[in-house]
Amino acid sequence: MPTAINHAYDSAELAYAADVMIKDQMWVKPGQSVIVTADTVTDPVGVDAVLRAVTRAGAKGGVFTIPQLPFQGMLADPYVPDSLGAAVAKSDAWIDLTFPYLAGSHIHDEALKGGRVRYLLALDIGAGGIVRLYGRANLDKIFAVQKTLDTLMMKSRGKKCRITTELGTDVEFILDKPGYTKPRRATKPGLYSPPGGSVMFPVPDSVKGTIVVEAAFHEYYSVFDKPCVLAVNGRIQKISGGGPERRVMDRALRRAGGGRYGYVIHFTHGMHPAARLTHTSFEEATRVAGNDAIGLGTPFWMPGGGENHPDGLMSMQSIWLDGQRIVRDGEIIGPPKLARLAAELTPTHRS
Repeated sequence: MPTAINHAYDSAELAYAADVMIKDQMWVKPGQSVIVTADTVTDPVGVDAVLRAVTRAGAKGGVFTIPQLPFQGMLADPYVPDSLGAAVAKSDAWIDLTFPYLAGSHIHDEALKGGRVRYLLALDIGAGGIVRLYGRANLDKIFAVQKTLDTLMMKSRGKKCRITTELGTDVEFILDKPGYTKPRRATKPGLYSPPGGSVMFPVPDSVKGTIVVEAAFHEYYSVFDKPCVLAVNGRIQKISGGGPERRVMDRALRRAGGGRYGYVIHFTHGMHPAARLTHTSFEEATRVAGNDAIGLGTPFWMPGGGENHPDGLMSMQSIWLDGQRIVRDGEIIGPPKLARLAAELTPTHRS
């Protein structure tokens, strides 16, 4: 059984976790230039820990702080200073701790086209999230599960997938080719994300059924007073529930769909053994075992995307692939190799 872990941490544990992020995953080497982007509500302890890790790696680091963005992606463009674009374009690694985030914005797209920067979409994880996601589990084992599940989904292109939850989600779709991959280490320029999540890409028109979400990142991260229900038949047809947040969700969905409800762009499966649902971090919430961040609208990695990408969050999902259950109430149970690797995912504690 996994070992229970206290949310508390000390400075040594935070330093260790930040080193794993910077030197292990992001592959920062002596002499490289690293920029950390933060906003006015980013956890300053986390920012400081990342910058100190950059220094320990022998790299040249700096922090660029902006006011919190009202939107993500292209909608953020009017609020982003031109000088930030120049800074990220001259960086070897870019750790983005803004939320809403800069991925999908003009400066992000131009920086990646430049072919130099390795970008980490870290969002709002903060110091506690850094400790749990990077310091309290074996990244090699996490990525082994992540890669095996990603490969299974890639090989299952064209097959039917079904997802259910106890709250009433029951949705089916046909698997499409992956929109992107998640390598273990950032050895090449491109976009990277924290460990612990696998993505499933549906053929958008094939998604049919009911999706019940408990929280969402629409314009900000919010937990619904009552679950929000999405009726989907190709496009999202209707939303109900959600309490007072439904109005914001409706606005975000219409914005993402160009004035009407859009599509389900991706499903995910969280598998990080140390991630915790603290409701202080959307990014960490999406890594909790059995959680699913459901991308809605048109995301930044697809043509015409980037203007908005709201995500719904649901928990304790079950997944059927081609009629065979591979996840039961959040636990990976098959195929045998995948289940065996998943069983090895246990949290650790370093003090």
